Amino acid sequence: MASSPCGNTNFDSGLEIKTRSVEQTLIPLVSQITTLINHKDKPKKSERTLAAIHRVGQAVSVAVGRFVSVGEAIAAENHELRDEMGQACFEARRAGDAIAQLTDVGSATPPQSDARVTVFSDRTGMVKAARLLLSSVTKVLVLADRIVIKQIITSRNKVLVTLDHLERVSTFQEFVQIFSQFGNEMVEFAHLTGDRQNDLKDEKKKARMAAARAVLEKCTMMLLTASKTCLRHPDCESARINKDAVFHRMRCALEQVIEIVTEARSCGESKILPASIYNGIKDFKSSVECLRENLHCVSQQSLTGQLEALVERTEDFTDSAYTSHEQRQAILGLCQLARQDAQQLVHAWVEAQSVHAKEAPEDMEVVILKTCQSINDLRRELHKVAVGRASHLLKVQGEQLPLRALKAAGAEGNLEAVSEYSRKLTEQKEQLVETCRLLCHVSGTEPLEITCIHAEETFHVIGPQIISAAQTLALHPSSKIAKENLEVFCEAWESQLCDMALLLREINDVFEGRRGDKRPYLSLPRPGKHSANLKTAKAVKLDAEEQTSMAKLGLELRLLSSDVDTEVEKWEEQEHDIVRQSQSLASMAYNMYLFTRGEGLLKTTLDLFHQAEVLSEEGLQLCSSLRTFSTQLVDEEKSVVMTEMEKLVALCQQLQMGAKTPVQGKTATFQKVDSSIQTTRNVLAVVLALLPFCNKLNRKYKSDRNSLSSPQDWRERQEASTPVKEEAAINGNGFGVKSLEQHMAGLNLLESK
Repeated sequence: MASSPCGNTNFDSGLEIKTRSVEQTLIPLVSQITTLINHKDKPKKSERTLAAIHRVGQAVSVAVGRFVSVGEAIAAENHELRDEMGQACFEARRAGDAIAQLTDVGSATPPQSDARVTVFSDRTGMVKAARLLLSSVTKVLVLADRIVIKQIITSRNKVLVTLDHLERVSTFQEFVQIFSQFGNEMVEFAHLTGDRQNDLKDEKKKARMAAARAVLEKCTMMLLTASKTCLRHPDCESARINKDAVFHRMRCALEQVIEIVTEARSCGESKILPASIYNGIKDFKSSVECLRENLHCVSQQSLTGQLEALVERTEDFTDSAYTSHEQRQAILGLCQLARQDAQQLVHAWVEAQSVHAKEAPEDMEVVILKTCQSINDLRRELHKVAVGRASHLLKVQGEQLPLRALKAAGAEGNLEAVSEYSRKLTEQKEQLVETCRLLCHVSGTEPLEITCIHAEETFHVIGPQIISAAQTLALHPSSKIAKENLEVFCEAWESQLCDMALLLREINDVFEGRRGDKRPYLSLPRPGKHSANLKTAKAVKLDAEEQTSMAKLGLELRLLSSDVDTEVEKWEEQEHDIVRQSQSLASMAYNMYLFTRGEGLLKTTLDLFHQAEVLSEEGLQLCSSLRTFSTQLVDEEKSVVMTEMEKLVALCQQLQMGAKTPVQGKTATFQKVDSSIQTTRNVLAVVLALLPFCNKLNRKYKSDRNSLSSPQDWRERQEASTPVKEEAAINGNGFGVKSLEQHMAGLNLLESK
């Protein structure tokens, strides 16, 4: 019983902790109560023990008192929660007072006449009080969380009302006025939902929220240009279709956010996660492997049914017109092999049951291993086909031939050419949609499945929107607004292709056993010399328009940081200074990428500039390591490393100077942000060029040292490098930043503003 208060997440019937903030608030309280309950019950208590118990009990009581005061204030402001919140606060205060009384243990040698009930004489009472306190505090927190949900719903309702007004405007003047209001409301909604997304514990809900917010982010700019085009050309049918599609998609995304926040069950929720091959393989392998311990854990019919359902899903691959004959034959062959192995398993299973074996005999164990291997081979082949298809498509899409041709044909007013290139774009769209479906089958995690589904839906919707925008431009080739509208939709297509490239990396990471999420590099401003030059500066948050202009640059930063991670993982010596410092640079650059999306630990421009300063110092430390590394190289190799190192030194110094230079005004601050991110991108590009070359040289010279070099040679090289390290330490400011967590590669690809 002593450990029960801290063993459960739900402390009251019907109360479930769904957010990290509620969970983190409870942890210190649980810890203190556990200390009180789990104290050692010795016959003689020291003064120190009694004082400690008394101190903890009083601390709990005081904390509960403050907590309840906040809860009561919330109840006063929200009439619909007044009764429930009031009751929960009353119970929390009562439990806090009981704990204070039970821990008022006095001295180590109480007089015989002292008949007070304490934690020593009434341990059961202490446990009851602890349970009541945790239950009531949890209820207060969950009720307070309803206020957050209410704020999001209220914000959504305001956005919907303004959206309706926007859809009905008939003049530019009215549109500009209402869109300004709409923009402010969307910024508020983005902040509320972004905080909620980060706070959610359920990774599937977090991925769904990210997908919905990404739609809102991209549709806001589309809504602006589509509406302007429709106002300029009110009789144009293609412009109206284009605009209607944007408004419809925004309303769907707003509704999805509310479904996630309120946990409403829509009729379409069952379609969110269709049956994937990865889950089928996982379930089948689990059933097969459980036979080792228990021959009756699953029925033969159930096992063969799982395999047949799995094989049926592979038809998405084999029936595709884009799957080559060789790939189709390989998949069919592996499916047949899995069936044969499963039949052998069933035969061995029946024999084992006939002799009343309690667990799988040796011959059955061999067949289990064989069955698992064949199903793994099938998974590997499907992964290769899906990823290969996606990589090829991304390469083809990188040329942007249909988009460029559509823009040119529209600008020329050539409807026939627009129709021809629209067919080509539609074909590419169908390939991308099908490829996203295949990636969903092999994604490896449910959040990535959700991201694949989002990508599929996005391509499915944006393709026709680009075509309608091109048709509008072809009908009005001199219209600047129609041209701008087509550009915006084409940029949204290109942005989704970038997201798909990132998604592909994440799926590969999961398949190869690497974590699919990148932990942020925690290096926010703290007391000391780094924050000295920031004290007089004013923190600025980028608005939605500025964050949009940063998005493309941020994506380049994200791709580069991922490439650096990939190169670093190829090194045999993971503790090498070059590896360690390159990882730090990639991690900090990833944090800066999150800033461009309005996410992550860097909340203001001051945070960003501090991060840039720390990154520049880490880059200079890397230069020092490269200089040391170059001492073992021959002239030609050394020249290459030193040339790149000098570029890196110049960029790091430029980044450091820029970060330290004070600026005034929003425009100057935005330019400084842009410069910091561009310089960081250039730093990563140099590091990315150096890593494979240095890795190759490191392996080469490591082999030479093992076979040819004497210990004296190596010692002399180390001694020669020492002054360089000392010099670097003097030139640097000595501020060492260490990550509180390791890197994580974005499981959620669709973080948005």
